[in-house]
Amino acid sequence: MREAFTLLAFFVMALGAPGARAHAFLDHANPLVGSTVSTAPREVSLTFTQDLEPSFSSVTVTDSSGAQVSAGKAEVSGNTMRVGLKALGPGSYRVRWRALSVDTHTTQGSFTFRIRK
Repeated sequence: MREAFTLLAFFVMALGAPGARAHAFLDHANPLVGSTVSTAPREVSLTFTQDLEPSFSSVTVTDSSGAQVSAGKAEVSGNTMRVGLKALGPGSYRVRWRALSVDTHTTQGSFTFRIRK
């Protein structure tokens, strides 16, 4: 009986323990991931699940030919990273980001958005 109780307690604790987030994952972006917008944005804003280390986090935006259209270096405040954009016309754009969370774990990724004609 005691062994059964111990085993049951172990499983309850294992299932009930919340998972710790050890990385800064992209939570949401503006423009939205995969979206089509009618007006060209002036900046791209990325919000992550953890605070970021500003010195080692970056974001760049390129057009369909691979030319960089982000203007300047990304600004980081807490869990949000922003970068200004040059004047954009209709077309497809790729956002590439690299985020170092304050707990020293790095994540990276990319997504696209389109500007409607």
